[in-house]
Amino acid sequence: MTDKQWEDVLKVVKGELLRPVRVAFIIDSPWLPGWAGITILDYYTSERLWLETNFRVVQRFPDVIFLPGFWAEFGMCTEPAAWGARCIWPEDEFPFAERVVQDYSEIDRLKKPNCRTDGLCPFVIKRLLHRQEMIEREGHAIRFAVSRGPMNISSFLLGHSELLGGIKTHPKQIHKLLRMVTDFVVEWVQWQATLFPSIGGLMILDDIIGLLDEAAFQEFAFPYFKEIGHALDVPVKILHNDCHGLIAGRHLQAMGFNVYNFSHQHSLPEMRAAVGPEVTLLGNIPPREVLAQGTPEDVRQAVRQALASLNDHKRLLLSCGGGMPPNVPTQNVDAFYLAALEATRN
Repeated sequence: MTDKQWEDVLKVVKGELLRPVRVAFIIDSPWLPGWAGITILDYYTSERLWLETNFRVVQRFPDVIFLPGFWAEFGMCTEPAAWGARCIWPEDEFPFAERVVQDYSEIDRLKKPNCRTDGLCPFVIKRLLHRQEMIEREGHAIRFAVSRGPMNISSFLLGHSELLGGIKTHPKQIHKLLRMVTDFVVEWVQWQATLFPSIGGLMILDDIIGLLDEAAFQEFAFPYFKEIGHALDVPVKILHNDCHGLIAGRHLQAMGFNVYNFSHQHSLPEMRAAVGPEVTLLGNIPPREVLAQGTPEDVRQAVRQALASLNDHKRLLLSCGGGMPPNVPTQNVDAFYLAALEATRN
């Protein structure tokens, strides 16, 4: 992300109305390798290909803000690997982290990993350190500390159904797991911020919170996400949850976050009413049905409809409802940006 783009993000978060409305997408390995014509495994294993791909995308779309920008990640394996998860690496499919514990009683044997030495965490850091000079030479900087959230990581360690079911059947063990994972996430994002002084943002990704009802959210999500949301003293704090998002949205500010990327199933007015006027909305075009599978005209129409649905475009970064999905063609990204430009340039 360039200095100008970062300044624009800060202005939007502070409530300044920018014309045209800024376009921003969360991009990572589900989209970038295919767009660049390489395999997912090549993207993960080659620092050169990773850097070249990220340079290509920012050069091809210079007026689009990409979040977090030069994201050094290994898919959903990034954090679970630190806990000892066996990671499966197909050539051109998403990697998968196998469960670490098979029973609730095994949570007691888990120990919080060291983010400086364990799993893939040091590989993330080294990739950024190795390429930091080249990134900065091209006018960009590392702006965000990034992690999956505690519910997301815990679901890989224990199993998705087991985590959600355990909230009812084994609450004590679930709290113990979430406590350890939250401590790990806090240390992980703080370590990133320590190493890269240019970091001014926090991005946490967790869809599992969208599967909780209000009571479960209050007990098993809110206190842990609040700790993470206040772990860094930075001006931009993004929470990504493209599952059901209204409950988390209503508590977003109290948890310390001020930017929300949410499911396209919620309209911009609906989410604005839930989060309040002080939160920046990052959305909200259907990612797969429109951005990936639609025509350029479908994209333009969706952008125009989204913008028309809000009377006030303050604290809005126009995006899709979630991260950039696989197979989004270049012409649809162009159509998205141009539609936003034409609709809001004045």
